[in-house]
Amino acid sequence: MDPTDYDGAWKEALEHYLRYLLEFCFPQVAREIDWSRPFEWLDKELQEVVRDAEAGKLWADKLVKVFRQDGREEWVLIHVEVQSQRDPRLPRRMYAYHHRIEDRFGRRVVSLAVLGDDHPEWRPDVYEAETWGCRLRFEYPVCKLLDFAPDRRRLEADPNPAAIVVAAHLAALATTGDLALRERFRWELTVRLHEHGYEEKDGLELMRLLDWLLHLPSAQSLQFRQRVIAYEELKRMPYITSFEKIARQEGRQDGLLQKAHEAVLEVLEVRFGEIPYALREQILAVVGEAELKRLHRQAVLLPDLPTFQRTLLEPKAG
Repeated sequence: MDPTDYDGAWKEALEHYLRYLLEFCFPQVAREIDWSRPFEWLDKELQEVVRDAEAGKLWADKLVKVFRQDGREEWVLIHVEVQSQRDPRLPRRMYAYHHRIEDRFGRRVVSLAVLGDDHPEWRPDVYEAETWGCRLRFEYPVCKLLDFAPDRRRLEADPNPAAIVVAAHLAALATTGDLALRERFRWELTVRLHEHGYEEKDGLELMRLLDWLLHLPSAQSLQFRQRVIAYEELKRMPYITSFEKIARQEGRQDGLLQKAHEAVLEVLEVRFGEIPYALREQILAVVGEAELKRLHRQAVLLPDLPTFQRTLLEPKAG
């Protein structure tokens, strides 16, 4: 099984759920921010500051400008780093980034570290250096995700979207090499996500993050997708066919018709093997987006290829 892309998933999560993640992981920091004023991502500025750092840049590093709650016209740079593997260089890097950002902008900096590794005892929250009586000590807040693991049910019940992200991260750690357990955890989180009744935008984003953190091999993923589509249709969820909507949101608008054809054919090939030439031509002849959506759902749900072939001959409403 391919290694989970924790850094990429957390970068996406931070961009969409900054406030929720800070409220969940660093509540004291979140309370100091005036969320009525817009915040600004400074990723390019961060890259300029740290591009020549010894250890390089982690994808999950994020730099954001926010305003304080106390009314002062001062702004604070919050440097958030997500560390998914134990690294003895982290304290030094946290200090180096903090110092460089502060020097570059001439502003106060808050450095935060989310520790997403699987070593309970590893909690680096300070960098110290001393030479001939010249001493430096730099402390920074950390959020250890493993601390939330003992009460998994409570975590899943929390309506904060950040709780779903943390639960998925912990599930990924706990199921490395165990795909059956991973699928079970992902299903439980998917059901919980639907039960929370998020707005469609948040629901789809969280579905995407679950797929990112709890990735399954293609055949298993297809079966899981079939199960979710059936569940969404049964429950009449507000974002039925969520996987199709996710695909469109990921920038696949161009060539939508071609990709819709490919999606139907791919499902059929994975489930039933080689597709007869005549049937393939019939599918490629379909040009209506709604009809292709219907065929895609039928390809996922119907028990065999002959049954699917008969759906092509069914009269269409309207």
